Amino acid sequence: MKDAERVLTIDIYEQGVMVNALNELRNDLIQEERPTDAVDELLLKTIDAPAKKLKRRKQDEAR
Repeated sequence: MKDAERVLTIDIYEQGVMVNALNELRNDLIQEERPTDAVDELLLKTIDAPAKKLKRRKQDEAR
């Protein structure tokens, strides 16, 4: 069975919090000499996530 894909909608500040938290976790794992592969992948996905432009209605369309 194919794994389900999940999509999170977050703003730029929430993305920054996620990046900082994952980086701190990665640093802790390095200090404990444990593997960081999963955290590395998630950190890269979080940093490289594409931004989706929101569609906005023009003011004249409502009339």
